[in-house]
Amino acid sequence: MWHELVLNGIGGNTIAKAQESMSAVEFAQWVAYRQRRGSLNAGLRAEAGSAMIASLTANLSRKKDSKAFSFYDFAPNHDRPELSLEQAMAEWK
Repeated sequence: MWHELVLNGIGGNTIAKAQESMSAVEFAQWVAYRQRRGSLNAGLRAEAGSAMIASLTANLSRKKDSKAFSFYDFAPNHDRPELSLEQAMAEWK
């Protein structure tokens, strides 16, 4: 998180300066903002948008009996969410 803030010019030009100049409350606000709005990285935001369009387009043109495409099939830099035990067992069957 600190890397992303500093790379976007928030808090200072080094992690040490950002940690020194930013209060715990402000850091918590940035964490909450990022959790709600996503990455501050413009490249990841662009990738997310294009991956959404690509997955929608691919699913519209796929054959009915083939597996549906996922957003994550077209977004290599986004981590898939962890599966719950119930989801993993359902996929395993």
